[in-house]
Amino acid sequence: MSDADSAWPVSEHGLVSGLPAAERLLAWAQRHPGATDVLLACALLPLALFVEHRGVAPAARPLLFGTGVLLVSTLAFRRRHPLATLAAACALALVHGFFGPTFAPVVIAVLVAVYTVGAYSPRRRALTALTALGVLLAVVVFRGDEIGESLARFVFASAVVVAAFVLGVNVRMRRVYLASLRDRALRAERERDQQAQIAAARERAIIAREMHDIVAHNLSVMIALADGAAYAARTDAAAAETASLHVSSTGRQALEEMHRLLGVLRDNSGESPRTPQPGVAQIDELVTQVRTTGLPTSWTITGERFPLSPTAGLALYRIAQEALTNVLKHALAPSAARIRLAYADPVVTLEIDDDGACPSDATAPSAGHGLAGMRERVAVFGGEVTAGPRPGGGWRVTARLEPGRVSPDTGSVGGA
Repeated sequence: MSDADSAWPVSEHGLVSGLPAAERLLAWAQRHPGATDVLLACALLPLALFVEHRGVAPAARPLLFGTGVLLVSTLAFRRRHPLATLAAACALALVHGFFGPTFAPVVIAVLVAVYTVGAYSPRRRALTALTALGVLLAVVVFRGDEIGESLARFVFASAVVVAAFVLGVNVRMRRVYLASLRDRALRAERERDQQAQIAAARERAIIAREMHDIVAHNLSVMIALADGAAYAARTDAAAAETASLHVSSTGRQALEEMHRLLGVLRDNSGESPRTPQPGVAQIDELVTQVRTTGLPTSWTITGERFPLSPTAGLALYRIAQEALTNVLKHALAPSAARIRLAYADPVVTLEIDDDGACPSDATAPSAGHGLAGMRERVAVFGGEVTAGPRPGGGWRVTARLEPGRVSPDTGSVGGA
């Protein structure tokens, strides 16, 4: 067993608390300081009452008994009034010493009062009280005996008093240190809880945004396909069947994406999902899906392409998905939609527009949560999103990102 393992634990007041009974006793004493002081005074009271007074005149013994009892009784108020307790103890000790010899209860009571001043009084007042006690001690000691003997007694008495005072100061410093440690631990725990709440809120926002993109887009496509199938069922059964198949295919795709997202939330292993998140390459499938609803959609890429991070690719895909969803949901009689992705290292610009009439009520695209989600995605890359009516009619969404260049070999993001 090492020395650290064999060392006895120490309480806040520097007392040994290795035994369960001692720990319970110290805990009780800390919870009831007033009762503890009263018990201390009661413990010293028999010494003051029954100590043998050799060489004391019988007439002086009642006075000595009285001063001894009062001296010990002052300790019952030592923590509530430390300076007053020390002053009363010194005054009663002087009276006791004037009429007879100094006994052990008197010395113990004065030293306990000195310890209490060091442990519970403000530093400046405690030092002032210690200085005054030193002067009083010098006056009492140097009063008629030989200078050498008086000096020896003064040095010894001063050392004992200073030791009691330093012990009290040390206990106070330890108590303050432990209180600061507890306070720091509580602050760290609160900060940890706050960080956890912030992280949870951030995760909830990400999950809500992903669910919105998945559900809103696929449901919009399914509604458009279902409307087309219902219309074609009266005149073209083959077209209605094709639209119905596209509805089921879109529904299965949405269900698969939701299962993948929920599977990531339920997975506690920390491993990445096997199915990759969509990126720029999947915009082709998105355009094909929108075309099946009957809306002609074009998709062009300009500029010299450079590798993008998966997060940037996902952001571009989700912005295109949300913009096309808004076209299907809000645009009035659009005849075409266009997606343009322009590379200009280190900037990537995504533009989605349509030629449908813009609604004038609260169902306009800018009134929902989609545009806010786009701005949140672009803000990660220090970009911006603008959305509004086109000069020639229709609606346009433009997203400008600065995702940085990704090395195709290492997968790391390089500087712009």
